[in-house]
Amino acid sequence: MHKSGFVNIVGNPNVGKSTLMNQLVGERLSIITSKAQTTRHRIMGIVNGEDFQIVYSDTPGVLKPKYRLQESMLDLSRSALVDADVLLYVTDVVDNWEKNEDFVDKVRQNPAPKLLVINKIDLVTQETLENLVEQWHRVLPEAEVHPISALRRFGVDTLLNRIKELLPECPPYFDKDELTDRPARFFVNEIIREKILLNYDKEIPYSVEVEVETFKEEDSLIRIGAIIYVERDSQKGIIIGRGGKMLKRVGSEARRDLEAFFGKQVFLQLFVKVERDWRNRDQDLRHFGYELK
Repeated sequence: MHKSGFVNIVGNPNVGKSTLMNQLVGERLSIITSKAQTTRHRIMGIVNGEDFQIVYSDTPGVLKPKYRLQESMLDLSRSALVDADVLLYVTDVVDNWEKNEDFVDKVRQNPAPKLLVINKIDLVTQETLENLVEQWHRVLPEAEVHPISALRRFGVDTLLNRIKELLPECPPYFDKDELTDRPARFFVNEIIREKILLNYDKEIPYSVEVEVETFKEEDSLIRIGAIIYVERDSQKGIIIGRGGKMLKRVGSEARRDLEAFFGKQVFLQLFVKVERDWRNRDQDLRHFGYELK
C-alpha cells in the first residue's frame, strides 16, 4: 500500500510557515526572515519514503492586498485550500486570527482533514497555551490542534507522523528522487531576495524583485548573473549603497548560501535596474513568474 498527498501550509504572515516547511522537508527550500511577505510564491517540497510521498506546499501569508503583487499572493493562499489532501493551518502564540476572519471561514468550510498548528509555544506558559488550544477548538472545531516549536523542532515529528496517517492511498505524484517542483534558478532568486530582506529596512525589500539572467554550471563552479529590479531611482541608490558597499554585502552573503545550497563554488554578479511600478503591472508580474487571474 502506497500513500501520497498534497499537504498545504496556510496562515497569516510571520507565524513560522516557512520554518515549519523546511523542518518537515528536511531541506532549506523556503527563505525565512522576520519580515512579513517573505514568501511570495507557492513552493513545493517533496518528501519520499518507501511507502509514501508527501508534497508539501508553502504559501504566502494571508493579507489584505494593496497592490497587484499582493493580490497574486492571496490567490496562491486561496488555491492551497482547493487541492489539499491535508490542510495545515499555522498560527502562533501572538497571532490574531480575526484580522483575516474570512480566510479562516474558508478553512472551516474546507472538507480536507485539518491540522491546526500552534507554533512558537516555547515563548509562553503552559496556562497561556491551554487557553489558546481552547480558543482554537471553538474557532475550528473540526481541526486537530498540534502545539509545536518549529524552530526548536519540538512536536514536529509527532505532527509528521499524523500527516502520514492522514494521507490517502495513492501512487506517487512525482519521481521518488525529486525534492521540489522548482528549478535551480528559482532558489537563486529566493536566496538573493532573502539577503535583501535582511539587509534593508522599510519599503525597500518589498519593492525588489530578482531575476537570474545567466546560470552556467561547470565542473566545479557555477557562474550566475542576476538582476535586482527596484521601482524608483532612489531605491537603486540605496540597494547599491555608498561605493557599492551594500550590494557587495548582499552578493557575499548570497554567494555563501548558494555554495552551501548547490555544494559547489559560485561566482555571482549582481546588477541593479529600475522597473517602475512593477508590482502593479500585469506584464511585469507575469514576466517575473507570478500567476494572475
